[in-house]
Formats: sequence, C-alpha cells, structure tokens
Amino acid sequence: SRRRRQGASILAQLSCDAPPNFHLTRLAKGVSIIAALMSTHRLEAIPALTDNYIWLLADESGRAVLVDPGEAAPALKALRERSLELVAILLTHHHYDHIDGTTELRMAFPGVEVIAGHDPRFGEVDRRVAEGDRVEIGGTAFAFEVLDVPGHTLSHIAYHGHGLLFCGDTLFSAGCGRLFEGTPAQMLASLDKLAALPGKTKVCCGHEYTLVNLAFARGIEPLNDAIPRRYNEVRQLRATQQPSLPSIMSSELVCNPFLRVDEIAVIAAIDGAGQSRSERFAELRRRKDNFQVST
Repeated sequence: SRRRRQGASILAQLSCDAPPNFHLTRLAKGVSIIAALMSTHRLEAIPALTDNYIWLLADESGRAVLVDPGEAAPALKALRERSLELVAILLTHHHYDHIDGTTELRMAFPGVEVIAGHDPRFGEVDRRVAEGDRVEIGGTAFAFEVLDVPGHTLSHIAYHGHGLLFCGDTLFSAGCGRLFEGTPAQMLASLDKLAALPGKTKVCCGHEYTLVNLAFARGIEPLNDAIPRRYNEVRQLRATQQPSLPSIMSSELVCNPFLRVDEIAVIAAIDGAGQSRSERFAELRRRKDNFQVST
C-alpha cells in the first residue's frame, strides 16, 4: 500500500485534533498512525541527523509546514512522496541541527515563508516573531501563538496552536535542554510557562532523548510509578523504530523531573530543602549533565 511504501521515514502520523478516545494502529515497521474520528490534519515526525526530528504538519489540501529542518534531504523526500507543497518553515532556535536545511528547502520551494525569532543567527528570515505574536500560515488554517522560552538559547521561541506545542530544545519528554546561553532561572520560567498549557497538549520536541531522560527521572523519583510505565511504553516504541513523540503535557507533569521541582520527593532526592526553585532546578540540571546510563 501507499502507506507501507512510506517506510520508516514516517515515525508518527496523527490528527491535530484527536479526541481523547483516539486509537493507535500499527501499519508497518516504523510507521504508526494515531487515528481519530475527525482527522483533518496530519503531523509527522521525520527523523534527521543522529536523533533530531523535523516536524511536518500538512492540511487536507496538501499544503505543509516544517518545523526546525536540520537537514533538507529527509524533509524533501517526505514532501515529494506525499505530493505536498511547502508553504512555511518555523524555526525555534538558531542551532545548526534545527536550521541547516532551510536554504536548500527555499531553493526547492521558492515561495516558502521562513519564520523565526529576532536573532541574526537564524540567517535569512521572512518574518521575525516574538511572544505575543500570532503566526497565521498563508493559504492554510494553521495559526500559532509565539512564546519566548529562553534558557537553551537566549532567543529560543516555541509555537503553540491546534493542540500542538513545537518547543525545539526547551522541553523534552522527561527532560529539558542544556543551558548553553540562559540562566537556570530563565529556563525554569520557560518550563513553567509551557507546563501551564492544557494537559492534552501534544509536545513536539526536537530530539529523541526520552529513554535516557526517563532513566534519569527514575533515579530522582524511584517511587513514582508513572515513570517505569512510561519507560516501558517508550522502550516498546523504540524497539519497533517508532518515535516516543509527541508526548502529552499531562504525562510530562507526572514524569518530567524538571517540571516537578516543587515535589517533596524531588526536593529530597537532590537535598534541596531550603533552596529556591531556581537553585533546585540548577541542581537537577547539573546532575543530568553528568548522568550516564548504567549498562
């Protein structure tokens, strides 16, 4: 079938408006489809580089948006196989593994609009946005609110709309990004902002780091039953080359230690009594930076 021929390049396909009772159907190795009663849009996680995902969002008319294309080849392949017209590229931050495919994609689709934050390191951009801006994608019904989420980088932004959160390297499933430019207080404020989004929000992160993140989380909260359940679920998905993403914000709130700095068990695990929230976050981040999975 056509879906089977898509092969392992499609790692996730789902309705952007999936109701709570959606079901998961496996069609082929590396292909998962979350089917909903009223599927109007398609979201796919396209693997790129070593562990990146490029997010592809398409409507029924064949117009598509890419988020953080770190390389062009897998994105072009997906677009051509599905006969999609690329109309916009959303960039969350300036790191090469999130933007390097943009120039080649521009050449393939000359009318594409590139949208990014106010940072010259993004390169050639058609529209600069910041928190409070609403990004409407021309020719589609797609519209996103922009959130400033400094921490991983100072100019990092996220896009929220249609029940989706494209958060780059700010929030990962069961983890968060390293602090290359921002402070612990900035990153914690960014994570607090994202954690306040509706629990059913689908979290579309930039990397497949979930298993190692959950291994770290299990060491912080060994009595949190939600963590091993999520770990086993993700391990099964990865064993069949399927993504652990998108995750759901409600799951992150119970499994992600970086969203749980106020929990008694987390405070005890890092000897954080008497510390401020940002100090506790900084200690968690320090421990994660030095964490190695036992073999």
